[in-house]
Amino acid sequence: MFAERLKQLRLNKGDTQKILAEYLGIIEKSYQKYEYGIREPSFDTLIKLCKYFDVSSDYLLGLSDVKEQKQLLDLLENVKSLIK
Repeated sequence: MFAERLKQLRLNKGDTQKILAEYLGIIEKSYQKYEYGIREPSFDTLIKLCKYFDVSSDYLLGLSDVKEQKQLLDLLENVKSLIK
């Protein structure tokens, strides 16, 4: 799931693998391994990717379908209003 979401986020933003590799300070081949599911990023790299794409780590790792923090806060507000 991580590899698929990473690739989709990159494509949606219109960036190349080379641009992301440079941003992360790694070679392009290493970045490609993330998208191909061969290698997983370190925690520091995961944080950088989340900040770059403005998504939560839960979304990027496939643990949630909520992409942005604002969506999560809106969802929580809706739940709160239903409980009242």
